[in-house]
This record gives sequence, structure tokens and C-alpha cells, in this order.
Amino acid sequence: MEAHCRLLCDGLRASGHDVTLFAAQGSDDPQLFPICAAPYEAVLPWAQWRGTAELLGWQRAAFAAGWEGVRTGGFDVAHNNSLSPDIIEWAARDKVACVTSHHVPPFDTIGAATERHLALPWMRFTLPSAAQHTNWQPTHHQHLHEVHNGIDTALWSPLSQRSAHFVWSGRITPSKGTHFAVRAALAAGASLRLFGPIEDEQYFSVEVAPLLTDAVTYCGHRTAKELAREVGSALGVVITPMWDEPFGLVAAEALACGTPVCAFGNGALPEVVGHCGFLVPQGDVGALAQAMRNVWRINRDDCRARAQRLFSTQSMIAGYERLYHAAVAGAAASAGDDHHAAASASASNAASTTAVLA
Repeated sequence: MEAHCRLLCDGLRASGHDVTLFAAQGSDDPQLFPICAAPYEAVLPWAQWRGTAELLGWQRAAFAAGWEGVRTGGFDVAHNNSLSPDIIEWAARDKVACVTSHHVPPFDTIGAATERHLALPWMRFTLPSAAQHTNWQPTHHQHLHEVHNGIDTALWSPLSQRSAHFVWSGRITPSKGTHFAVRAALAAGASLRLFGPIEDEQYFSVEVAPLLTDAVTYCGHRTAKELAREVGSALGVVITPMWDEPFGLVAAEALACGTPVCAFGNGALPEVVGHCGFLVPQGDVGALAQAMRNVWRINRDDCRARAQRLFSTQSMIAGYERLYHAAVAGAAASAGDDHHAAASASASNAASTTAVLA
């Protein structure tokens, strides 16, 4: 979500918008409105404080400070990129034009807040995939829209030199199924490099580390730039989610590098990968190993073209801009300013002052 927020702010500014980011102190965004002195992880670490009244209260206070800045700041529209149900409630109460991007399934509080305020004319909501859309709202309400997450296709780009290794990247935790990728690589006789933070030490030490070899290695956590080079030179990328992925950012980044995907076909991965990889049933190590053996059959130019067509930053920004104007028009109509509502609804490229909450 942090990477998405950075890309969103940069993309909006490149399109001529005046953007203020409401986030924790420490962000290097040039127009930061700090809503708290430090990220919550530095104050109340998630692993220790998850679900506690202390963490929830701390987060709510930070978002409340941010929302007050939005409410009084004279912004045309707010883009809510957080997991806070309170922001949805406050935008509904204060009749602030607001677009909320949901990156997770409809968890209890945020799902209930969305359901309560979905029909308000100044509110719009986005989901990153058709699969997630059905998960959230099978009836497809007119205020709930699909906008694919964008990626930096300049950063994630093909390299002229390729090697014979596969890449797996992500948080090393049971929900990401890291050990399935390792087992598939061993079965296929393939070289595999694992990248990412070890989120669950016990899982890594019991399920992953004992399987590592000279050919299947853990390479630590890398920056996006470093990881892009690894993915860009890889034979393929292996993705093993044990849940329904709302989008599949790793897959989109791989395709942008011209690198085919071998994955469990959960959630949105089929619509992200398309014909540019092999999708197998969740947990089927044999099928995943066979996919890795066949990855050479995929046209790498097709992978790059698909990412540029569907997942560019420009495509994402255009999708959000349409919803900004719809939300602004809805707010104006609700206030009785029909002339301004019509003008806002017909606008497609006009710049706005935008508050992004993260």
C-alpha cells in the first residue's frame, strides 16, 4: 500500500494535480501533512499490539488529526488509501468528495462502513480487480469501480541479459506459501532465489530453511530497484498465495519486466497474468514444477505489452480522475450547485487539489 501511495502521488502530480499527502512524519513526500510523529510500527509494533485498544486508539487519533486537515484545507477531493473505516464515516458526515481505494477483502468494520455509505453521491470506492469486486459487492453497485493498481513500468522493465534462475518475492509467512515455491523448484530441478522480509521466524526456520540448497537460496530483503534487476533477469517469477489475492502486484511487476509468471491461480491472479504465464491449483507442487519447466514457452514481449496496456501508472491515474470528478459533481449536486455539478461531471482532465490519506 505504501508503494501504491507513492506511485499515486507522483502520478497525480505528473498529470497536473496539486497533491498533499496526509501520512506519518518521516515520509519524504514534498507536500507532507504529518498526522503523527512516527509510523505506528515504530511506536506500537503490529506483531505485539495488533488488535489492542492502544493501537486502535493511536491510529484513530492520527487519522482524526489528518481528517481535520482535510476537512478545513479547501481540497477539491480526498483520496482515502488507508484501512480506516473512520475516514469513510467522516467523509460521509462532512459531505467531502472522497474516493476510497480498498486493497483488502471486506473486513468487518471497513466493509460495514462502505455498505452504509456506498450510495452517497459524493462517495466513490475502488477495487483493484474484478475478482475483488465480486468479493466485495456481487451486485456491482454503480459507486464501486475497478481500477487496476499501477506500476512504474520504467523501473520494472526487461533486461537484455537473462539468467536461468526463478524469483520468489514477498513477505515470508504462511499466507504467502513460500515453502511451496521451494518444493516446486526442487522438484523441477530449478534455481530459485527468495527475496523478502522474514515476517514469521518460526515458519521460515521450520518450513523453509531446511529445504534450502546451493540452487535454492534466501537472498534477503531488497529495495525495489534491486529487486527489479533480479526479476528483469529471471527466467520466471513464482507466486504461491494461500489466499485470494486482491490484485497481484508481484505478477504485474514481473510482466512489466517481460518475465513470465508461474503461480497458484488464486483471486485476481488469472486476470492479471492472462496468457503470460501458467496458473495451477493452490498447493499443487507437481503442477507448479511442471509450469516452471514450461516457462520458456511464454513470449516475453507479450508479457511486457500486457503490463504496459493494463497496469501503467497513467492508466491507473486516468481511472481515478474519472472518479474524482464524479465525486466532486456528487458533492456539488448534494449542495444544490447544479451548474458546478454539471461542469465537474463533464470535466476529464482538469487538475484538482487532492488530499491523499495513507
